[in-house]
Amino acid sequence: MRYFYSSFVVTILGLIGAWLLAGWGGLWIAFNLALLETSLSFDNAVVNASVLKSWDEKWRKRFLLWGMLIAVFGMRVVFPLVIVAVIAGMAPMPGPVALFDYFNSGAWPVNDVLSLAIVEPDRYAAILTSAHIEVTAFGGAFLLLVFLNFFIDYEKETHWLGPLEHLLAKLGKLEMAAVILSLVILLLMSAALPTAEALRFLNAGVWGVVVFVLVDGLGDLIGDEGATAKTGMAGFIYLEILDASFSFDGVLGAFALTKSIFLIAIGLGIGAMFVRSFTLMLVEKETLNAFKYLEHGAFWAIGALAMVMLLAARFHIPEAITGGVAAVLIIIAAMHSWLIRDRVRGMSL
Repeated sequence: MRYFYSSFVVTILGLIGAWLLAGWGGLWIAFNLALLETSLSFDNAVVNASVLKSWDEKWRKRFLLWGMLIAVFGMRVVFPLVIVAVIAGMAPMPGPVALFDYFNSGAWPVNDVLSLAIVEPDRYAAILTSAHIEVTAFGGAFLLLVFLNFFIDYEKETHWLGPLEHLLAKLGKLEMAAVILSLVILLLMSAALPTAEALRFLNAGVWGVVVFVLVDGLGDLIGDEGATAKTGMAGFIYLEILDASFSFDGVLGAFALTKSIFLIAIGLGIGAMFVRSFTLMLVEKETLNAFKYLEHGAFWAIGALAMVMLLAARFHIPEAITGGVAAVLIIIAAMHSWLIRDRVRGMSL
């Protein structure tokens, strides 16, 4: 339980803040958002742990502190404001002029996105969700490459879902196989959309591919190893973009419960803290070494999430299904790993 003390403290403080903001209804909404974020992001914790296990203590602490601040405030609060600012052509935050206008007129001007989110939350939510295609296409393409990059490896020896993983591993003989396969999937999915939406989908999806390739190559540029073994600044950037891709569906799905950016920040922030605690526990207790297929289950969950995000441009898929599929894959992988471990122990005895 020592790994979760800070998360419980943040939960108590957050729920008190939600109660002060919106009473018992606000507390209930924040609690449900925290559960949603935690259930959707457990695979994120496993993948974070698979990267962090190769880091030195200095960079590990930096990620768990500064990376968490960026994850909670940057990706769950600031990033949605930036998206709306770009779409609406508004400043993301109020400036000195807004304060001057307030003192002159007595009314706070809605000239920036933060003010819009507070004064006109329905309009803010509508603008943000209007970028649904771009957000899901970018995040889905990035996560798809994370998934493919893990399994498309000709030298990979450990396989969980034998036939499928063997087939993907063989694709490693083809240079840039993951990028090629991702672009083909984007092209096929865009063909099912109307022309205008297809162009938006392709544009955002290709940028997702470009960003992954740039981040993947950043390690080589500054002297690190491959993406899943990155350390230092390259690994830090990789994990932050990965967290952003994981958080997209949670941020958009949160508007089904509330339009208040403060309640959303509290609920998703609590969930992000539990993801941090799970990550720390998995790293320090070396759980991935003890459970042979847990990492594989998490990456299959990422693949499922990527496809759900890409399909969301055409179909509505409830968040409960997304989180349920990820949880089932991880649980099955953990149970299989546990059975294999016990069988090996029994044979050694």
